[in-house]
Order: sequence, then C-alpha cells, then structure tokens
Amino acid sequence: MAGTATFVLHTHLPYCRLAGRWPHGEEWIHEALLECYLPLIRAFRRLSTTVDGSLGITINVTPILAEQLKDPLVIEHFRDYLGDRIGRAERDTERFTGSGPRAETARYHFARYADIRRLFEDELGGDVLGALAALEASGHIEIASSAATHGYLPLLGDEDAIRFQIETGVQSHIANFGRPPRSFWLPECAYRPGLERFLEAAGIKAFFVETHLVTGGTARGKALGGMVGPYPPLDPSSRRPADAGPHRGTTFRPYWVGQSRVAVMARNEQTGLQVWSAAHGYPGDAAYREFHKKDAESGLHYWRVTGPDADLGAKAEYDPERASEAAQRHAADFRDLVKRELYLYENGTNEHGNLVASYDTELYGHWWLEGVEWFEGVIRLLAADPDVTLTTAEGVVRNDPPNASIELPEGSWGAGGDHRTWMNDQTAWTWPEIQRRQHRAHALLANDTEATRQLARELLLLQSSDWQFLMTTGQAHDYAVERFNSHAARFDAIANAIESGDPAFANELVQLEHLDNPFPNIDPGIFTGRAQGALAG
Repeated sequence: MAGTATFVLHTHLPYCRLAGRWPHGEEWIHEALLECYLPLIRAFRRLSTTVDGSLGITINVTPILAEQLKDPLVIEHFRDYLGDRIGRAERDTERFTGSGPRAETARYHFARYADIRRLFEDELGGDVLGALAALEASGHIEIASSAATHGYLPLLGDEDAIRFQIETGVQSHIANFGRPPRSFWLPECAYRPGLERFLEAAGIKAFFVETHLVTGGTARGKALGGMVGPYPPLDPSSRRPADAGPHRGTTFRPYWVGQSRVAVMARNEQTGLQVWSAAHGYPGDAAYREFHKKDAESGLHYWRVTGPDADLGAKAEYDPERASEAAQRHAADFRDLVKRELYLYENGTNEHGNLVASYDTELYGHWWLEGVEWFEGVIRLLAADPDVTLTTAEGVVRNDPPNASIELPEGSWGAGGDHRTWMNDQTAWTWPEIQRRQHRAHALLANDTEATRQLARELLLLQSSDWQFLMTTGQAHDYAVERFNSHAARFDAIANAIESGDPAFANELVQLEHLDNPFPNIDPGIFTGRAQGALAG
C-alpha cells in the first residue's frame, strides 16, 4: 500500500444575513448553496451508498456560516433565489429554442436547478446541517470546526479574544452538529506560536496549515498567488522565505506542535497547485464553464473557458457533455497524482505517508462548475484503489499518531504566506479599532445579560477576517468598510447603554438582535475567563 489520503474542504462565507443582496450580501450564501454546497452533499450521499467506510473527507463548516445555513430567514430567501434561477433557465429554454448548443445548455441549467430543488426540499427537508451530520454519524465524513466568526487570530492581540473566538466556535459546532469537533481550521490557515494551547484546551486534536509552515523555505501552494477565485495577485518580487532555517518537516506526516498533544497537518503542494492554479490547474481546461461571462438577460452561463488567452468576446459555446468528459479524465489523472506522490514518499523514507489535499469548498461548483463531478470521481476512484486508503483528519491522528514534534513559524495561506492580505496600508486602521473594543469588553462581559450577549456577538462579528480580505482584494471594498463600521457602531451603542444603564435602549437592542442573531447560546463569560476550560476534554 502506498499510503493514506485526506481531503480537507474549508467552507466559509461572511455573516451577510440581512446585510444586502446583490451584488454583495446574502446572495453569496444563496449562490453557494445552489452551485456548491448542495451539489457536494448530493455527491457525498451518492458516494455513501457505494463506498464502505470513510470517504476521506474532512469538511470544515465555519460556525458563522453554519449559523446562517440553519437560519429560517436565510432559508426562505434561498427558496426565493432558487425559484428565480429555475424561472430564468426555463425562460431561456424558450428564448433559445432552435438555436443549437445554446438551447441544450439552457435545458441543462434548468435540469440541474430543478434537481437541486428536489434534493433540498424532498430529500433534505431544507436541513443542510442535518444532512452533513448524518454523513458524519455514518462514518463517511468528518466535520471540523473553526473560530466563531473566522477572526484572524494572530492579529487580534488579545489572548482572551482568541479564546473567545475558538471556544464560542466549538460551542456553536456542538449545538449544530451534535458532536464535539476533533479537528479545526485556523481561519486563513493563520498561525502564531501558542495557538495550539487554546486548541488543546478546547478539545481539538488536529489543525491545518499551508505547506511552507511545515517544510520551510519560500511560501508555496495557495500562497504563491495565481489561484482560482477572488484572491489578490502576488508580486513575485515580494516573495520571501517563510523560514530562514533548513528543511523542517514533511507534509506527509502529522506532527505534535510544541509541547502540546495537538497535531498539525500541512497541505500537499502538488495536489494543491493542480487544482488551485488558474494557469496550470484543471479549472483552466478549455472545456470547462467560463465563470466570468454571463448572458446579459438571464445572467446564466453559456460559454466555456476556450483558451487561456481567449478574450471574453471570443469564448466558444459551452458543451456540458464535453465538460463532463474532461472532469472524468482529470479525476483519473488526479488519482494517479495522489498515488505517485505517496509512492515517492514511501520509496524515499520506507514508510507510508498521508497526503493532505485542502481547498476552499466554494471552488467546487461555484468557481469551477465541474469541480463537484471531478471531486466525486476522485473519491470513487481512490476508494476502489487498493494502494490508497481514504481517511479523515481525525482518523490520521487516531490510527497513525505523530511520532515527532515541530515548532511552527508565523504565517498563513494568504498571498506571500504571511499576514499581508489582512495587514496592509488599506486595512491597518481596522486593527486598533478592534483592539480598543476588545479592551473595553473586558469590563463589560463579566455578566451574562441580554445586552452583554449582543455585545459579545457584535465583537465577534467585528473581528471577522472577511472585512480586511474584501478591502484588500477590492472584491467589495466599500461594502466591507461599511460592514466593519456598522458592527463597531453597534458595539459602541450597546456598550454605552450598559455603562449608562439606559432603560430606553431596550427597543434598539431588540432591533440589533434581529439584525445580528448568530450564536443564540453565546456565553460572554468565556471572554473574561469565567467559563475558561469548560470545553476541554
């Protein structure tokens, strides 16, 4: 046997419930549900009927996303969105009747949207989290947790704030999935020495980092830049070694971090680039759906990538059958790549290795439409291969625990492998604002009241790494600034009311609770240490 393989999917969107619709806001969730989350769940369910045991999938659903995926209002709005998409596809089938490939693609869109509605309503009853929990209960997948609102932990500058993000996230995970998480996705794979202490206290057994934090040398993988999705370009001249020391470790083994009994697992470089690279990875194949070109009337996609240098005006018609053939061909190629990587490690060390392939979930179906079919094909092929065993992150640590420890440097999977995507000239002003309110929170969150619970929610939402990311990438700069400032203002209003004892604030508090309602059982005492250690075990 060559070794084991683990696929890690990081599933996250910012808190955008009632915070705008198109082009920025709640429709991000609706689009991801339609194009990505539900198609993947359908693929997992299909695989579970034919594959005995683990599918080798550890899927992280961030607590703030999970809170939205169960929210009745978000679900109601998604139903409206799905109905609208089905209507657009149906009208396009009539509009393009007799127009050859365009008509076929319109029928293809209508069929896949209608199929997703049947899955969502008839098979899942609208319960996305329940579907994932059932797959975990059957032993097919593992669900990992993350920090509550995807706060960028190394830059929070307050250990109480770090603990609050982690333990609130774990509490939310238990409430939503019925089981304590054993693995943890550090937001943006952002690590600083000492974070393992907080993870260990929360009962976490493993977390994930980018390649260079374990291997040393120049930042690689997603940190190279040129990735599929809304990621900032990276100036090659700005790349620098992530670690000045020699080769540190391998991505084919987990390691204990420092003196803890929390394991770190790093992304395999080759399997990462083969999928993530916009220039050299599978998503750039000529047959695949072109994400960036939409029909002017319906907003649906009718074109294919065509070529790396093809202008949007020169894109050829999309052919679903040709794209499906490419997905199956690439699945077989990826199976071979996984085996080749594992055999190279085995031949060089005389031991079996574990390959970790980690990606943003939203790549599949959303940015790369055929990625869901590709992923299902990869899992099916590897599950049938006698040389590879599929296992989850929890399974790796349980069945083949680390035999060595490692000291990790600071870093992330962002551009350059460091903190620059979140700390730069455009975002530097946000961090004193966050830290000032964290300092103020120490005196206010000792008591558990309706007002302090909402204050805690606003603090967590203010800490989200999404705001700095959107500012830096330019994807939604003004929207991110407005969202950051709105949560800061809401925090200040609640804090002022608590300090002054203003009884008239009760009505405004009700309004804020309606706008920002994640984590219904939030414990403000975690921030002050009153509940510290309650989740350990």
